Amino acid sequence: MKVLTRLFTVAGVAAAVSVLTAANALAADLKVGFITSLSGPVSSLGIPYDKGMKAAIAYKSELNGKKIQVVSLDDASDPSTAARNARKLIDEDKVDVIIGTAGSPGALAIAAVARETKTPLISIANANLPGEDGAWMVTLPQPAPLMVSAVVERMKASGVKTVGYIGFSDAWGDLVYDALQKSAEPAGIKVVSNERYARADASVTGQVLKIVALRPDAVITGTSGTPGALPYLALQERGYKGQIYGTHALINPDFVRVGGPAVEGLLAPTGPVIVAEQLPESNPIKKVSMDFRNAYQKANGAAPTDAFSAYSFDAWLLYLDAASRTKGEPGTPAYRVALRDSIVNTKELVGTHSVYNFKPDNRYGSDERSRVIVKLEKGQWKLVP
Repeated sequence: MKVLTRLFTVAGVAAAVSVLTAANALAADLKVGFITSLSGPVSSLGIPYDKGMKAAIAYKSELNGKKIQVVSLDDASDPSTAARNARKLIDEDKVDVIIGTAGSPGALAIAAVARETKTPLISIANANLPGEDGAWMVTLPQPAPLMVSAVVERMKASGVKTVGYIGFSDAWGDLVYDALQKSAEPAGIKVVSNERYARADASVTGQVLKIVALRPDAVITGTSGTPGALPYLALQERGYKGQIYGTHALINPDFVRVGGPAVEGLLAPTGPVIVAEQLPESNPIKKVSMDFRNAYQKANGAAPTDAFSAYSFDAWLLYLDAASRTKGEPGTPAYRVALRDSIVNTKELVGTHSVYNFKPDNRYGSDERSRVIVKLEKGQWKLVP
């Protein structure tokens, strides 16, 4: 009897360990890779993205009874590191989807790995690849043409006839300039310059001197984060008095802090989340935006003051919605394919920045509902009617 009792006890312990192991395996069934820039020149965007992800996890960390495990990595603002991080997350950590990163060059580097490994990428930086090159990615930030066209409409209404341009010497600078060219000409506005600088540059005096000499009615930049303040500081130093414009990539407290008086009066397009409390109750984005703010407060101990953290939150909402519609065994190639198909066929998903609708052949999911015009007044963004 003692022998039998010991056998049953051992069997019971083994069964308990087996159940515990199965439960742990179940808890880790859903795995998400998250890449952002916690250091380097893009960290002024990457840190808000990280805080947005913390808010997202605080908002909802389980799906259909399964815990979602998030594996986070810092790419140090380096596209090569972003690509290596993506490969590690896919090959070693066995994630089913990647959310990232803070800059367009890094997002494009991840997209190449996503395509090669057939892993869906939800880009929280503004990045676009046509055709098969971008078949495994979707992009949450509003496309440059959609947002720049809103700025050009405002310029036209204000009587602007000439505009100077200065942007980053990278993919984001190209996207904004191309969008400006296509929108300005039909509006009767001439783009008189195409100056560029690197994100890590400490001065843009030479580029701004050229712009000021052309005496444009307005200046718009294709920049982001704290490096995006440089042109406005230089314009103020040179006594430029024309109207200044920007894009949604500048809605960031560090940009406002660094720019100071030089960015007062700046007009820019942004997602509705920035002025959520001013939206009508009938706007579905208002409720989701307030939910985001509550989750952000819970996770980070303060209210959000930027546009970027909300993109991480929207990426999480997109993942949750798509995963809830995806059949199969997480952690397998077949599941990643099915998850990608669910993501690119998302319809009318309400987020903080937009009501998202994706198509398999279109990286962006935003329409006119995703943009408002704001003006910087005494350090605060105000909705412009």
